[in-house]
Formats: sequence, structure tokens, C-alpha cells
Amino acid sequence: MHWETLEQGFIRQQSPVARGTDIAIGPRLAVLPSGDVICSFMYSAQTATNDFVPALARSIDNGKTWTEPCIVWPHLSSKWSNFTAISRDPYSGKLFLYGTRTKIDIPGESNWSTVTLGLKANELIWSSSSDDGHSWTDPTVIPMPIPGSAEAPGPLCVTRTGRWLACYSPGNTFDPGLKVDHSQVVVVFSDDQGGTWRHTSMLRFTHPTSCGAEAWIIELTDGRLLGTCWQVAAPGGELPNAFALSHDGGATWTPTTSTGILGQTTALAPLPDGRAVFLYNQRKHGDPGVKAAIVRPTDTDFGIEHDDYLWRAETRTQSASSGNLSEWSDFSFGEPSIARLTDGTWLAAIWCIQPSGSGIRYVKLRLVL
Repeated sequence: MHWETLEQGFIRQQSPVARGTDIAIGPRLAVLPSGDVICSFMYSAQTATNDFVPALARSIDNGKTWTEPCIVWPHLSSKWSNFTAISRDPYSGKLFLYGTRTKIDIPGESNWSTVTLGLKANELIWSSSSDDGHSWTDPTVIPMPIPGSAEAPGPLCVTRTGRWLACYSPGNTFDPGLKVDHSQVVVVFSDDQGGTWRHTSMLRFTHPTSCGAEAWIIELTDGRLLGTCWQVAAPGGELPNAFALSHDGGATWTPTTSTGILGQTTALAPLPDGRAVFLYNQRKHGDPGVKAAIVRPTDTDFGIEHDDYLWRAETRTQSASSGNLSEWSDFSFGEPSIARLTDGTWLAAIWCIQPSGSGIRYVKLRLVL
């Protein structure tokens, strides 16, 4: 079993000259029944600036060429910094954007505090499209179930029962006096299409200083839910990525277990045979790049069957920093996602700031069994 690279290029390339909203980050992919692919991402003046502007690019030829991006909610871009990820309900066909919004008080302000190591206070949001992403509802707020900020780069998941689920990692805000229970990844879920929400801990860490980041949730073909995250132990330590399973639609979860992989993010995609693709960045424990594992998880074992690079980076970080979570604004690539195309090939997307090119890069692959 191995990944065969078919082609690669840029969905959206960053200009070599910085001109305002010049950095593109956070790519996520959704595949329509027609075969069209939509990539969501955010523009930002620079990393850690509170000015995220969601945009969408579309491909009608399995990722070979892409349209010029269109901005989502242009009427909100001066008021709110919106960080969202696209997903598709495989049963109704509706598209979703899920993520966070942060109020912009001063143009150009930072969304990160180096004092509290926290994000500016924000809100969870969702939006939907019933016309294949050509128009979107304005964001609807999901009530924050516990104190703290939310880091929510993963997409919303809709199960075969119609339940909506979305996960996030709670973190500090700019308020040094706010106590946050960040020894967990929270999942919020709704059975009435976003009318009301409940929550529970999808992942719960036993290490005394652990917190989560880059969490993701998918439904496997047998109906189980799989949740993963990057597990970080303050002040800069790192533990293997964590996972858990749910057998009851996300109401309860198996004990949080190590994947056995030391990676710096997580992203997931289901395979048709019940397995899953697990993506992660590698900045610290091997050559820099994005790796993908094929896994068959059980309650107690991640079931890694194959693990190799999808894309190799030239630089680990922008200024040779450690790559710790606290230095995330210096990362030079990350937030990978992957989707299976209608022709059976796979498309991965990564944001990168690299000597050979910067922007949203795509890699088209074939999984050779």
C-alpha cells in the first residue's frame, strides 16, 4: 500500500509582494455529487492578525484548475474575523461552514496573546448553503458551553441519523483571570438542525498540563464516530495525537487513547471500507511535511496499517523556531485536509509559506492497495 502522487500545484498562490490580505490559510475540501470540488480557506494580512476573511475556490476538473476565489460574507469582513471550514452533508447534499468569529475592535490587531497564550474571545458559528456554495446564510452563533476561547479548524459532521456535530479545543482568552478547563476537546451536537445544542467531552486528557488543538470528527462507514486531536503538554511538550470513538452518535465516547503518532495537527477522511485516512503535520520528529496514515481504529488501538508522506516541505517554520504550539504564528505550513474525488483519486490541500511558493497548495494522489 502506498500513495502515488499524480500532480500538484496551487489552488491559490500567494503574491511574492505583501499587499494586505495576502496570506491564504486553513484549506478545507468538499466534493459535490457532480464531481465539482470546493476549497474553503481564509485570507489574512499575516498570521495571528485578527482579520480572517473566508473565501471559496471551485474546480470542475478534479482539481486541475480552479476559479478565482469568491469572498464569503463580504459585508461582515470589517466587523468580524471569521475562520471557517467547509463540509458537505452526504445525505441531504447541503453544504456547511463551521468555525469561529472574533469581533474586530482595531484594524490590524492581533488575535493572540503571548502573555496568556490565548486567543481573543470568540464565538462558535455555522452557516449553510443549499445551492452548492453559491450563496450562504449569515453566520448563526452556537452558544459556547464552557468559559474560554475556541480553536475550531475542523468541519461540521452530519451523521446518517441527521445529527450535527462539531468539535473545538477550549483555550485561554486575553483575560488572565479566566479559568479554562482546557484538558479536553469539546463536541457540540444538535438534533434539530442547529436550533438547540448539547455538549460533552469528545477527548479528555489525564496529563496534568495537556490541552488539545486541531481537533477533527468524522463518521465511519459502520456508523461509529472517530475524533482526533493534537495533544500538547505545557509549557512546550508534546504527546502522541489522541483519539476516541463513539458508538452512540457522539453522546458518549471511549476513553481517550494514544494514536501512537507524534504529529502537530490532525485531519480525517473516511474510507469506503470502514477505515480512515489520518493526516498530520510533521515539524519536529522527522523531515518536515504532511503525512497520511491509513487506520482501522478499535476502542483501544488506532490500527495503523500504513503511514507515509503526502508532501514534503522545504522549511519547518518561517524563522527556525521550535514548532511548538505556542509559536504557531511562525509555522510555515499546516492545516492539511483530504477528500476522495468521484473518480476514486484523492485531493489534499495544505497552506504553505515556502521558498518555492506560498499559498494554498494541492496534491492529487492515488491510493495504491
